[in-house]
Amino acid sequence: MEKSRSEQFDLIVVGGGAAGFYAAVRAAERSRGLKVLILEKSNKVLAKVKISGGGRCNVTHDCPEPFKLARHYPRGEKSLKTVFKIHDAKNTIEWFEKNGVQLKVEEDGRMFPVTDDSQTIIDCLMRQAMAQKIKIQLGEAVISVSQAQNLFTVTTQSGKIYDSTFLVIATGGNPSPKFYEWIGRLGHTIVPPIPSLFTFNDSEEKFKDLMGVSVPNGEVKIAGTKLSQQGPVLVTHWGLSGPAVIKLSAWAAEYLHQHSYEFTALVSWIGSAVESVVQNQLAEFKLLRGKQKIYTNPQFGIPQRLWSRLCDLAQIEENRIWAELPQKNLNKLMEFLIRCPFKIKGKTTFKEEFVTCGGVDLKEIDLERMESKLIKNLFFAGEVLNIDGETGGFNFQAAWSTGFVASKSITMKYAMEVQNSQR
Repeated sequence: MEKSRSEQFDLIVVGGGAAGFYAAVRAAERSRGLKVLILEKSNKVLAKVKISGGGRCNVTHDCPEPFKLARHYPRGEKSLKTVFKIHDAKNTIEWFEKNGVQLKVEEDGRMFPVTDDSQTIIDCLMRQAMAQKIKIQLGEAVISVSQAQNLFTVTTQSGKIYDSTFLVIATGGNPSPKFYEWIGRLGHTIVPPIPSLFTFNDSEEKFKDLMGVSVPNGEVKIAGTKLSQQGPVLVTHWGLSGPAVIKLSAWAAEYLHQHSYEFTALVSWIGSAVESVVQNQLAEFKLLRGKQKIYTNPQFGIPQRLWSRLCDLAQIEENRIWAELPQKNLNKLMEFLIRCPFKIKGKTTFKEEFVTCGGVDLKEIDLERMESKLIKNLFFAGEVLNIDGETGGFNFQAAWSTGFVASKSITMKYAMEVQNSQR
Protein backbone atom coordinates (compact mmCIF):
# COMPACT_ATOMS: atom_id res chain seq x y z
CA MET A 1 0.00 0.00 0.00
CA GLU A 2 1.30 3.45 -0.92
CA LYS A 3 2.39 5.44 2.10
CA SER A 4 1.01 8.94 2.66
CA ARG A 5 2.56 11.46 5.03
CA SER A 6 0.22 13.41 7.29
CA GLU A 7 0.65 16.73 9.05
CA GLN A 8 3.14 17.01 11.88
CA PHE A 9 2.03 16.92 15.53
CA ASP A 10 3.63 17.97 18.79
CA LEU A 11 2.34 14.85 20.55
CA ILE A 12 1.07 11.51 19.27
CA VAL A 13 -0.63 9.15 21.72
CA VAL A 14 -0.84 5.54 20.55
CA GLY A 15 -3.93 3.99 22.13
CA GLY A 16 -7.40 5.43 22.67
CA GLY A 17 -8.06 3.90 26.08
CA ALA A 18 -8.19 5.44 29.56
CA ALA A 19 -4.44 6.09 29.88
CA GLY A 20 -4.08 7.43 26.34
CA PHE A 21 -7.05 9.79 26.56
CA TYR A 22 -6.07 11.10 29.97
CA ALA A 23 -2.47 11.71 28.84
CA ALA A 24 -3.66 13.53 25.70
CA VAL A 25 -6.30 15.66 27.43
CA ARG A 26 -4.15 16.63 30.41
CA ALA A 27 -1.23 17.55 28.12
CA ALA A 28 -3.47 19.71 25.92
CA GLU A 29 -4.97 21.37 29.02
CA ARG A 30 -1.54 22.33 30.32
CA SER A 31 -0.17 23.57 26.98
CA ARG A 32 -2.59 25.58 24.89
CA GLY A 33 -1.80 25.23 21.21
CA LEU A 34 -0.19 21.80 21.61
CA LYS A 35 -1.11 19.76 18.54
CA VAL A 36 -2.20 16.33 19.77
CA LEU A 37 -3.21 13.19 17.86
CA ILE A 38 -4.66 9.97 19.31
CA LEU A 39 -4.21 6.86 17.16
CA GLU A 40 -6.58 3.97 17.95
CA LYS A 41 -6.32 0.66 16.10
CA SER A 42 -9.98 -0.35 16.57
CA ASN A 43 -13.10 1.44 15.35
CA LYS A 44 -13.98 2.89 18.77
CA VAL A 45 -12.20 4.55 21.66
CA LEU A 46 -12.48 3.87 25.40
CA ALA A 47 -13.94 0.40 24.79
CA LYS A 48 -12.73 -1.00 28.11
CA VAL A 49 -14.12 1.99 29.98
CA LYS A 50 -17.50 1.24 28.40
CA ILE A 51 -17.75 -2.37 29.63
CA SER A 52 -15.85 -2.09 32.93
CA GLY A 53 -17.66 -2.60 36.21
CA GLY A 54 -20.63 -4.18 34.47
CA GLY A 55 -21.12 -1.02 32.39
CA ARG A 56 -20.83 1.32 35.39
CA CYS A 57 -17.04 2.01 35.17
CA ASN A 58 -15.14 1.54 38.42
CA VAL A 59 -13.19 4.80 38.00
CA THR A 60 -10.93 4.51 41.04
CA HIS A 61 -10.79 3.39 44.68
CA ASP A 62 -11.35 5.46 47.81
CA CYS A 63 -7.73 5.31 48.95
CA PRO A 64 -6.33 8.84 49.39
CA GLU A 65 -2.88 7.86 50.68
CA PRO A 66 -0.38 7.16 47.84
CA PHE A 67 1.64 4.52 49.73
CA LYS A 68 -1.48 2.60 50.81
CA LEU A 69 -2.82 2.83 47.27
CA ALA A 70 0.40 1.32 45.87
CA ARG A 71 -0.03 -1.78 48.05
CA HIS A 72 -2.87 -2.96 45.79
CA TYR A 73 -0.56 -3.66 42.82
CA PRO A 74 1.10 -7.08 42.54
CA ARG A 75 3.28 -5.72 39.72
CA GLY A 76 4.44 -2.12 40.11
CA GLU A 77 3.85 -1.53 43.83
CA LYS A 78 7.27 0.02 44.55
CA SER A 79 7.37 2.03 41.32
CA LEU A 80 3.85 3.39 41.69
CA LYS A 81 4.69 5.01 45.02
CA THR A 82 6.68 7.54 42.97
CA VAL A 83 3.83 8.00 40.48
CA PHE A 84 1.07 8.31 43.09
CA LYS A 85 3.01 11.03 44.95
CA ILE A 86 2.53 13.13 41.80
CA HIS A 87 -1.04 12.09 40.93
CA ASP A 88 -3.20 9.93 43.20
CA ALA A 89 -6.85 8.91 43.55
CA LYS A 90 -7.73 12.27 45.14
CA ASN A 91 -6.40 14.11 42.07
CA THR A 92 -8.42 11.84 39.77
CA ILE A 93 -11.64 12.51 41.72
CA GLU A 94 -11.00 16.26 41.68
CA TRP A 95 -10.41 16.31 37.90
CA PHE A 96 -13.58 14.41 37.08
CA GLU A 97 -15.65 16.52 39.48
CA LYS A 98 -14.19 19.71 38.00
CA ASN A 99 -15.34 18.46 34.61
CA GLY A 100 -18.88 17.67 35.65
CA VAL A 101 -18.66 14.04 36.84
CA GLN A 102 -19.65 13.35 40.45
CA LEU A 103 -18.28 10.09 41.85
CA LYS A 104 -19.70 8.02 44.71
CA VAL A 105 -18.02 5.59 47.10
CA GLU A 106 -19.51 2.14 47.62
CA GLU A 107 -19.18 0.09 50.79
CA ASP A 108 -16.11 -1.81 49.56
CA GLY A 109 -14.29 1.40 48.56
CA ARG A 110 -14.94 1.20 44.81
CA MET A 111 -15.86 4.49 43.17
CA PHE A 112 -18.35 4.93 40.33
CA PRO A 113 -20.05 7.88 38.64
CA VAL A 114 -23.31 8.71 40.46
CA THR A 115 -25.11 7.94 37.19
CA ASP A 116 -23.94 4.30 37.42
CA ASP A 117 -23.22 4.60 33.70
CA SER A 118 -19.76 4.28 32.12
CA GLN A 119 -20.93 6.49 29.24
CA THR A 120 -20.68 9.41 31.70
CA ILE A 121 -16.91 8.90 31.88
CA ILE A 122 -16.58 8.44 28.11
CA ASP A 123 -18.63 11.59 27.43
CA CYS A 124 -16.46 13.59 29.85
CA LEU A 125 -13.19 12.50 28.21
CA MET A 126 -14.59 13.02 24.70
CA ARG A 127 -15.86 16.50 25.64
CA GLN A 128 -12.45 17.51 26.93
CA ALA A 129 -10.71 16.07 23.87
CA MET A 130 -12.99 18.10 21.60
CA ALA A 131 -12.54 21.23 23.71
CA GLN A 132 -8.76 20.86 23.38
CA LYS A 133 -9.04 20.21 19.61
CA ILE A 134 -7.36 16.80 19.92
CA LYS A 135 -7.47 14.86 16.66
CA ILE A 136 -8.61 11.22 16.90
CA GLN A 137 -7.90 8.69 14.16
CA LEU A 138 -9.66 5.31 14.35
CA GLY A 139 -8.62 2.10 12.60
CA GLU A 140 -4.95 3.07 12.72
CA ALA A 141 -2.85 0.20 14.09
CA VAL A 142 0.78 1.22 14.57
CA ILE A 143 3.29 -1.18 13.02
CA SER A 144 6.55 0.75 13.47
CA VAL A 145 8.12 3.79 15.11
CA SER A 146 11.46 5.40 14.34
CA GLN A 147 13.16 8.55 15.58
CA ALA A 148 15.50 10.86 13.67
CA GLN A 149 16.57 14.43 14.44
CA ASN A 150 14.31 14.55 17.51
CA LEU A 151 11.25 13.64 15.45
CA PHE A 152 9.24 10.43 15.73
CA THR A 153 7.89 8.84 12.57
CA VAL A 154 4.91 6.57 13.24
CA THR A 155 3.78 4.19 10.48
CA THR A 156 0.38 2.51 10.57
CA GLN A 157 -1.04 -0.60 8.93
CA SER A 158 -3.09 1.55 6.53
CA GLY A 159 0.13 2.99 5.12
CA LYS A 160 -0.15 6.41 6.74
CA ILE A 161 2.83 8.14 8.31
CA TYR A 162 2.56 10.55 11.22
CA ASP A 163 5.33 12.73 12.67
CA SER A 164 5.63 14.17 16.16
CA THR A 165 8.11 15.53 18.68
CA PHE A 166 6.70 13.54 21.60
CA LEU A 167 5.21 10.06 21.67
CA VAL A 168 3.13 8.31 24.35
CA ILE A 169 2.57 4.57 24.03
CA ALA A 170 -0.65 3.68 25.88
CA THR A 171 -1.82 0.60 23.99
CA GLY A 172 -3.08 -1.32 27.04
CA GLY A 173 -2.36 -4.96 27.87
CA ASN A 174 -2.69 -8.07 25.75
CA PRO A 175 -1.94 -11.77 26.41
CA SER A 176 -0.23 -12.15 23.01
CA PRO A 177 3.52 -11.41 22.78
CA LYS A 178 2.95 -10.33 19.13
CA PHE A 179 1.03 -7.32 20.44
CA TYR A 180 4.31 -5.92 21.84
CA GLU A 181 6.62 -6.72 18.91
CA TRP A 182 6.86 -3.20 17.49
CA ILE A 183 7.58 -1.84 20.99
CA GLY A 184 10.29 -4.48 21.44
CA ARG A 185 11.90 -3.34 18.18
CA LEU A 186 12.41 0.08 19.80
CA GLY A 187 14.81 -1.68 22.19
CA HIS A 188 12.53 -2.04 25.19
CA THR A 189 12.38 -5.29 27.16
CA ILE A 190 8.94 -6.90 27.28
CA VAL A 191 8.14 -8.97 30.38
CA PRO A 192 6.17 -11.93 28.90
CA PRO A 193 2.43 -11.18 29.18
CA ILE A 194 0.14 -13.53 31.09
CA PRO A 195 -3.45 -13.12 32.38
CA SER A 196 -4.36 -11.62 35.74
CA LEU A 197 -7.79 -11.26 37.42
CA PHE A 198 -9.67 -14.47 36.76
CA THR A 199 -11.82 -17.06 38.53
CA PHE A 200 -11.00 -20.70 39.34
CA ASN A 201 -12.46 -23.73 37.56
CA ASP A 202 -13.26 -26.66 39.88
CA SER A 203 -12.37 -29.87 38.00
CA GLU A 204 -14.53 -32.04 40.29
CA GLU A 205 -17.59 -29.73 40.13
CA LYS A 206 -18.62 -30.97 43.57
CA PHE A 207 -20.26 -27.64 44.50
CA LYS A 208 -21.79 -26.93 41.06
CA ASP A 209 -25.36 -27.33 42.32
CA LEU A 210 -24.69 -24.61 44.93
CA MET A 211 -24.02 -21.93 42.30
CA GLY A 212 -24.96 -18.49 43.62
CA VAL A 213 -24.19 -19.34 47.26
CA SER A 214 -21.70 -16.95 48.84
CA VAL A 215 -20.06 -16.04 52.15
CA PRO A 216 -19.22 -12.40 52.98
CA ASN A 217 -15.83 -13.06 54.55
CA GLY A 218 -14.01 -16.16 53.38
CA GLU A 219 -10.34 -16.88 52.84
CA VAL A 220 -8.84 -18.66 49.83
CA LYS A 221 -5.35 -20.17 49.98
CA ILE A 222 -3.22 -21.95 47.40
CA ALA A 223 -2.07 -25.21 49.00
CA GLY A 224 1.68 -25.49 49.46
CA THR A 225 2.25 -21.72 49.30
CA LYS A 226 1.80 -18.63 51.47
CA LEU A 227 -0.50 -17.11 48.85
CA SER A 228 -3.94 -16.24 50.25
CA GLN A 229 -6.62 -13.55 50.16
CA GLN A 230 -9.68 -12.72 52.25
CA GLY A 231 -13.07 -11.36 51.22
CA PRO A 232 -16.38 -12.49 49.76
CA VAL A 233 -16.29 -15.95 48.10
CA LEU A 234 -18.90 -17.00 45.55
CA VAL A 235 -19.70 -20.52 44.35
CA THR A 236 -20.35 -20.61 40.58
CA HIS A 237 -21.37 -23.32 38.15
CA TRP A 238 -17.72 -23.56 37.02
CA GLY A 239 -16.00 -23.23 40.40
CA LEU A 240 -15.03 -20.31 42.62
CA SER A 241 -15.32 -16.56 42.18
CA GLY A 242 -15.78 -13.42 44.25
CA PRO A 243 -13.35 -10.66 45.33
CA ALA A 244 -11.14 -13.01 47.42
CA VAL A 245 -10.59 -15.34 44.43
CA ILE A 246 -10.05 -12.56 41.88
CA LYS A 247 -7.61 -10.72 44.18
CA LEU A 248 -5.73 -13.97 44.76
CA SER A 249 -5.51 -14.56 41.00
CA ALA A 250 -3.69 -11.22 40.65
CA TRP A 251 -1.14 -11.82 43.41
CA ALA A 252 -0.61 -15.43 42.31
CA ALA A 253 -0.71 -14.78 38.52
CA GLU A 254 2.89 -15.80 37.85
CA TYR A 255 2.79 -18.85 40.15
CA LEU A 256 -0.48 -20.11 38.65
CA HIS A 257 0.76 -19.59 35.09
CA GLN A 258 3.89 -21.61 35.90
CA HIS A 259 1.67 -24.41 37.22
CA SER A 260 -0.65 -24.34 34.16
CA TYR A 261 -3.57 -23.31 36.41
CA GLU A 262 -3.65 -26.74 38.11
CA PHE A 263 -3.53 -26.50 41.90
CA THR A 264 -5.51 -27.08 45.10
CA ALA A 265 -7.43 -24.14 46.55
CA LEU A 266 -8.23 -24.34 50.26
CA VAL A 267 -11.29 -22.33 51.25
CA SER A 268 -12.11 -21.18 54.76
CA TRP A 269 -15.80 -20.29 54.73
CA ILE A 270 -15.38 -18.36 57.99
CA GLY A 271 -12.44 -16.09 57.15
CA SER A 272 -8.97 -16.22 58.65
CA ALA A 273 -9.85 -18.79 61.30
CA VAL A 274 -7.52 -20.10 64.02
CA GLU A 275 -7.93 -23.87 64.19
CA SER A 276 -7.89 -24.07 68.01
CA VAL A 277 -10.56 -21.35 68.27
CA VAL A 278 -12.85 -23.17 65.81
CA GLN A 279 -12.30 -26.45 67.70
CA ASN A 280 -13.36 -24.74 70.94
CA GLN A 281 -16.43 -23.23 69.30
CA LEU A 282 -17.53 -26.61 67.94
CA ALA A 283 -16.96 -28.21 71.36
CA GLU A 284 -19.11 -25.44 72.86
CA PHE A 285 -21.92 -26.18 70.38
CA LYS A 286 -21.78 -29.83 71.43
CA LEU A 287 -22.03 -28.83 75.07
CA LEU A 288 -24.63 -26.03 74.90
CA ARG A 289 -26.74 -27.15 71.92
CA GLY A 290 -26.70 -30.86 72.58
CA LYS A 291 -30.31 -31.56 71.54
CA GLN A 292 -30.19 -29.35 68.43
CA LYS A 293 -29.97 -30.97 65.00
CA ILE A 294 -26.69 -30.08 63.30
CA TYR A 295 -27.76 -30.39 59.67
CA THR A 296 -30.66 -27.93 59.76
CA ASN A 297 -29.12 -25.32 62.09
CA PRO A 298 -26.20 -23.63 60.30
CA GLN A 299 -23.53 -21.93 62.39
CA PHE A 300 -20.93 -19.16 61.78
CA GLY A 301 -23.41 -17.30 59.53
CA ILE A 302 -22.98 -19.90 56.78
CA PRO A 303 -25.93 -20.24 54.33
CA GLN A 304 -28.08 -23.34 54.90
CA ARG A 305 -27.31 -24.97 51.51
CA LEU A 306 -23.58 -24.63 52.04
CA TRP A 307 -23.77 -25.79 55.66
CA SER A 308 -25.72 -28.91 54.57
CA ARG A 309 -23.02 -29.69 52.00
CA LEU A 310 -20.26 -29.34 54.61
CA CYS A 311 -22.20 -31.69 56.89
CA ASP A 312 -22.50 -34.21 54.02
CA LEU A 313 -18.74 -34.02 53.44
CA ALA A 314 -18.16 -34.56 57.18
CA GLN A 315 -20.53 -37.59 56.97
CA ILE A 316 -23.02 -36.09 59.43
CA GLU A 317 -26.52 -37.56 59.05
CA GLU A 318 -29.54 -35.25 58.76
CA ASN A 319 -31.03 -36.33 62.10
CA ARG A 320 -27.80 -36.24 64.10
CA ILE A 321 -27.81 -33.90 67.14
CA TRP A 322 -24.73 -32.14 68.54
CA ALA A 323 -24.57 -34.26 71.72
CA GLU A 324 -24.31 -37.48 69.67
CA LEU A 325 -21.69 -36.26 67.16
CA PRO A 326 -18.54 -38.47 67.22
CA GLN A 327 -15.22 -36.62 67.54
CA LYS A 328 -14.00 -37.82 64.13
CA ASN A 329 -17.00 -36.20 62.42
CA LEU A 330 -16.51 -33.03 64.45
CA ASN A 331 -12.88 -32.92 63.24
CA LYS A 332 -13.99 -33.47 59.64
CA LEU A 333 -16.54 -30.65 59.92
CA MET A 334 -13.81 -28.34 61.19
CA GLU A 335 -11.57 -29.30 58.25
CA PHE A 336 -14.25 -28.52 55.66
CA LEU A 337 -15.08 -25.26 57.44
CA ILE A 338 -11.53 -23.88 57.36
CA ARG A 339 -9.70 -25.94 54.70
CA CYS A 340 -12.30 -27.03 52.16
CA PRO A 341 -10.27 -28.38 49.21
CA PHE A 342 -11.02 -27.64 45.54
CA LYS A 343 -9.01 -29.27 42.77
CA ILE A 344 -8.63 -26.38 40.34
CA LYS A 345 -7.92 -27.00 36.68
CA GLY A 346 -8.07 -23.91 34.50
CA LYS A 347 -9.43 -20.39 34.81
CA THR A 348 -12.28 -18.25 33.52
CA THR A 349 -11.58 -14.65 32.51
CA PHE A 350 -14.29 -12.06 32.08
CA LYS A 351 -13.74 -9.53 29.31
CA GLU A 352 -14.61 -6.54 31.49
CA GLU A 353 -12.11 -7.64 34.15
CA PHE A 354 -9.36 -8.68 31.76
CA VAL A 355 -5.96 -7.48 32.88
CA THR A 356 -2.46 -8.44 31.76
CA CYS A 357 0.45 -9.21 34.05
CA GLY A 358 3.57 -8.31 32.04
CA GLY A 359 4.49 -5.64 29.51
CA VAL A 360 7.23 -3.02 29.19
CA ASP A 361 9.86 -3.53 31.90
CA LEU A 362 9.64 -0.78 34.53
CA LYS A 363 13.43 -0.78 34.99
CA GLU A 364 13.67 0.97 31.62
CA ILE A 365 11.25 3.79 32.60
CA ASP A 366 11.95 6.96 34.57
CA LEU A 367 8.91 6.77 36.88
CA GLU A 368 9.04 10.45 37.88
CA ARG A 369 8.42 11.35 34.22
CA MET A 370 7.09 8.11 32.68
CA GLU A 371 9.79 8.63 30.06
CA SER A 372 11.85 5.90 28.45
CA LYS A 373 15.42 5.72 29.75
CA LEU A 374 16.43 4.44 26.32
CA ILE A 375 14.74 6.91 23.95
CA LYS A 376 14.38 10.65 24.56
CA ASN A 377 10.80 12.02 24.35
CA LEU A 378 9.22 8.54 24.34
CA PHE A 379 6.71 8.02 27.16
CA PHE A 380 4.55 5.13 28.39
CA ALA A 381 1.25 5.07 30.28
CA GLY A 382 -1.21 2.44 31.51
CA GLU A 383 -1.31 -1.29 31.23
CA VAL A 384 1.21 -1.58 28.38
CA LEU A 385 3.69 -1.36 31.27
CA ASN A 386 4.37 -4.27 33.61
CA ILE A 387 1.83 -2.84 36.07
CA ASP A 388 -1.39 -4.48 37.19
CA GLY A 389 -3.62 -4.07 40.20
CA GLU A 390 -6.29 -5.89 42.10
CA THR A 391 -9.90 -5.54 41.05
CA GLY A 392 -11.65 -2.50 42.51
CA GLY A 393 -10.67 0.50 40.37
CA PHE A 394 -6.93 0.12 40.84
CA ASN A 395 -6.09 -0.58 37.19
CA PHE A 396 -7.93 2.54 36.04
CA GLN A 397 -6.17 4.57 38.73
CA ALA A 398 -2.79 3.40 37.42
CA ALA A 399 -3.92 4.49 33.93
CA TRP A 400 -4.97 7.98 35.10
CA SER A 401 -1.82 8.47 37.19
CA THR A 402 0.76 7.29 34.65
CA GLY A 403 -1.09 9.20 31.91
CA PHE A 404 -0.96 12.41 33.94
CA VAL A 405 2.72 12.05 34.86
CA ALA A 406 3.59 11.54 31.18
CA SER A 407 1.50 14.59 30.20
CA LYS A 408 3.13 16.78 32.85
CA SER A 409 6.64 15.81 31.71
CA ILE A 410 5.79 16.41 28.05
CA THR A 411 4.30 19.85 28.66
CA MET A 412 7.31 20.93 30.73
CA LYS A 413 9.64 19.85 27.92
CA TYR A 414 7.40 21.49 25.32
CA ALA A 415 7.42 24.79 27.25
CA MET A 416 11.23 24.74 27.34
CA GLU A 417 11.37 24.09 23.59
CA VAL A 418 9.00 27.01 22.91
CA GLN A 419 11.13 29.30 25.11
CA ASN A 420 14.34 28.25 23.34
CA SER A 421 12.81 28.81 19.89
CA GLN A 422 11.79 32.36 20.90
CA ARG A 423 15.27 33.37 21.99
